Amino acid sequence: MNCNVPTDIVFSFTGFATRGGGTDHHADGWGIAFFEGAGVRHFVDYQAAIESPIADLIRRVPIKSKNVIAHIRKATQGRVALENCHPFVRELWGRYFVFAHNGDLKNFMPELDSPYQPVGTTDSERAFCYILQQLRRRFGDAPPLLNDLTAAIQKLTSEIAGYGTFNMMLSDGSALFAHCSTSLHYIVRQYPFSEAVLSDQDMKVDFSEVTTANDRVAVIVTEPLTTNETWTPFTVGELKVFIDGQPVT
Repeated sequence: MNCNVPTDIVFSFTGFATRGGGTDHHADGWGIAFFEGAGVRHFVDYQAAIESPIADLIRRVPIKSKNVIAHIRKATQGRVALENCHPFVRELWGRYFVFAHNGDLKNFMPELDSPYQPVGTTDSERAFCYILQQLRRRFGDAPPLLNDLTAAIQKLTSEIAGYGTFNMMLSDGSALFAHCSTSLHYIVRQYPFSEAVLSDQDMKVDFSEVTTANDRVAVIVTEPLTTNETWTPFTVGELKVFIDGQPVT
């Protein structure tokens, strides 16, 4: 989720977490990260989201953030363990980067000779470390302009996608980058707001009652979360950048 004002994700997370062992088979752990100023609230659990008490906490407590990345895991590489749960968090240029990946990378074993090293045994964390290593090599110790950073991430995601499925999300708290390898969808909710109905739970919310006319929220998911809204699919190989609740060019 990417927003122009701090927003809670309780509604979307309720439907999303249900897919973690309830309406879908992604039951090998889950995680979520909320940016808050320069900090990140980071929660992970190797239990299925549908039965995790930590996930229940997130459903009940409206933590507000402008950038949130959540993930439910179906293990393809790496055992079911806490260190293999997404999203992963690392520091680059004096700020946190958060990353999550949906897919499977075959024979992706890049040389990692920087401080960025995997803690777990997933292809996903390996890809994250590689991205950060290459970004630091290209730009040094100073963060680049957004256009230059976007071009670099586009090149890296295209390279990594050559090894398999690489649907991913990456954020530094100011922008959210989303790359589609097979399936991603997004929606921008803004004035005039309307009612939304979850597809995985008997739950609906009228956003006009809980928002202001200035609010804008982009939600990016693998598969649409609601039944009565129009979600826009990404094209294969596409990288989108979201800032203040909308895609930018």
